[in-house]
Amino acid sequence: MPSKQDLRRRIRSVRSTEQITKAMKMVAAAKLRRAQTRILEARPYAAALDVVLRSLASRVASHRHELLVERAEHAVTLVVVTADKGLCGAFNANVFREATSLLEGRRWEKVELVLVGRRGIDFFRRRTYPTLGTYPELMHTVTPAAAFALARTLAARFAAGETDAIYLLYNHFRSIMRQEATLERLLPIERAKIAGGERPGAYIFEPSPQALLGQILPRHVQFQVLRALLDSQAAEQASRMTAMDAASKNAADMIDRLTLTYNRARQAAITKELIEIVSGAEALAER
Repeated sequence: MPSKQDLRRRIRSVRSTEQITKAMKMVAAAKLRRAQTRILEARPYAAALDVVLRSLASRVASHRHELLVERAEHAVTLVVVTADKGLCGAFNANVFREATSLLEGRRWEKVELVLVGRRGIDFFRRRTYPTLGTYPELMHTVTPAAAFALARTLAARFAAGETDAIYLLYNHFRSIMRQEATLERLLPIERAKIAGGERPGAYIFEPSPQALLGQILPRHVQFQVLRALLDSQAAEQASRMTAMDAASKNAADMIDRLTLTYNRARQAAITKELIEIVSGAEALAER
């Protein structure tokens, strides 16, 4: 059994760890509120823009925009979005597991990685997969300017025919307790089928659908990248808050167990001293 001094030292250490995990939980909760507000405000616009764009693209039969061209997916670009820091449960591990499964599953002949977040960069640095670009500071503070710059780089690469498709792999924020690793195709943009009895001539566009596509398609790609980054940011804070809450509870349980062990050791030491005193007194009385 450990000595009482060792037990006291261990209790102090675990109590200090508990204070750190509680503080990290509070910080993550504050960041989560801001990140959740941003992604919840962005989702309706992203969904509406997606519906309008898909409907518009389905009506342009004679024009093939460079971002709508579908090719056989032999060479693709996979954008892997992770966090800059750890201590957020299985947040990064889920993305790594999904990315490794895609790369080893031979779904595509050639895959080039674009890594967003320090954890992803560190993970794939020790592996032999080809990396096209890294963005270590992008997830520190997600801004529209940085997200749009990344989207323009990806769109230019696809338009030039350097890649057949571009996919986003990130954690989708569903709730505080639920985050899912999601694979989403960014480019080419899928043409939606016209629903019901709706016909392409049901609307009159001004300017022409071709001109509208030329303006809306790049903006759509930019906003989808921003939405994915905001989604991942909110999911990271939710995962970290949950992990720190579980760590704080585990630390409290460990303190209780160590305190019980310490009290037992202390009681055993007191009992031993009493027995020695009583034994010594009886020995003196017999003389």
